[in-house]
Amino acid sequence: MNRRLVVIGLDCVTPELLFGPWLSDLPNVRRLMADGLFGRLQSTIPPITVPAWMSMMTSHDPGTLGVYGFRNRKSHAYDDMFTVNATHISSKTVWNILSKNRRRSLVVGVPLTYPPKPLNGAMVGCFLTPDRNATFTYPPELQTRLYTLAGGEYMIDVKDFRNERRRETLAQIEVMTERRFRAFRALLKEDDWDFAMMVEMGPDRIHHAFWRFIDPGHRLYQRGNEFEDVVRRYYVAMDTEIGRTVDALPSDTSVIVVSDHGAKRMVGAIAINEFLMREGYLVLKTYPASPTRLTADMIDWKATTAWGDGGYYARVFLNIEGREPDGRIAAGDVDRVRRELKDKLEALGDADGNPIGTRVFFPEDVYRECRGIPPDMIVYLGNLDWRSAGTVGNGSVHLFENDTGPDDANHAPEGIFIWHNRGKQPAGPTERVSIYDVAPSILDFYSIPAPADMIGKTL
Repeated sequence: MNRRLVVIGLDCVTPELLFGPWLSDLPNVRRLMADGLFGRLQSTIPPITVPAWMSMMTSHDPGTLGVYGFRNRKSHAYDDMFTVNATHISSKTVWNILSKNRRRSLVVGVPLTYPPKPLNGAMVGCFLTPDRNATFTYPPELQTRLYTLAGGEYMIDVKDFRNERRRETLAQIEVMTERRFRAFRALLKEDDWDFAMMVEMGPDRIHHAFWRFIDPGHRLYQRGNEFEDVVRRYYVAMDTEIGRTVDALPSDTSVIVVSDHGAKRMVGAIAINEFLMREGYLVLKTYPASPTRLTADMIDWKATTAWGDGGYYARVFLNIEGREPDGRIAAGDVDRVRRELKDKLEALGDADGNPIGTRVFFPEDVYRECRGIPPDMIVYLGNLDWRSAGTVGNGSVHLFENDTGPDDANHAPEGIFIWHNRGKQPAGPTERVSIYDVAPSILDFYSIPAPADMIGKTL
């Protein structure tokens, strides 16, 4: 039987917005929900684009993938880091397995698909593509068709979305989204496929750039500001693109609409390394006069017990004897030091000392295995209400400006999931879907058994 499935991925689309008061403005989303299965999707730990989409498409957790964020430790040397890309992924994706079963796939913009790898079908790489001069399609000749398919320049990503040029950023997001959907629909029409998937990064970019303008609970919100309605209008435009895409499909095609995580207001940032210095875990050779990115040569390693990284969550690393070059913690003391630091992090309050609800995870407790070099501690500062600032020289643990450029939102652990028309009766709402359930369920749709090492269950 010839079965077709299309996955429309919307990075960072948030259940509180999509399933909330705006749903009445989204007729195409409502149509898919009315005849399908829908609910909240539980993301990875941590809920970030890399590695969440690849976890979704492999049903492997970040530890099994060996990917803990965009930048990862390559060795236990203090400054030996690498930026992850598709070459670092060895787990089999849905389209890898479909290819072996003689099914053709069309894959557009799924994070961690640059550089593109051969498959039975076609692929357009993701936002990690460094620039348009790089080869980001398979087959390579597809790249020359993209401008025609997109109706203009095919935008890989928004350039520098953390800035104060709001109108310019908004225009880029809108154009990028319209052209990606246009190119995807053209490929669906022109190419032969059994499985097709696209991921649009626009929702993530608009949340980070405009959350303060839409959320009355944000400390920088001003009622009646000129951008107060831009995110709702974007969701309406996105709904229109979804409708056009679904209407262009053969009537018996099954459709999944899914996000990798959600978004929430960002209260501020915790300068993780300032905290570690204050508590005596991190010692610098010289304290900088102004905010400065922490580098290995700034640290007195023989006196340092722990250091951290910035990002939507904090990664904390311990300086362990026999592991790091100038390790200071004896092997027998690692567990004690880590639990002591966990207690201190979870007790950290806001600038006035009020509890913020920080959560600390140990990788071996949340992942099936830990390939590569995981952080020793995964820290949700204020349960992700606060991001992690890795800079030093701030003069304070608590910051209210992001140290990598203006940013109003952090990631939230729940995304959205809708599965429309699987040839069954309407299913309605469901309990939370795990991000790991998506891949085995797609394979089941094609009557292909899920590999035994997949984490999720079949929906």
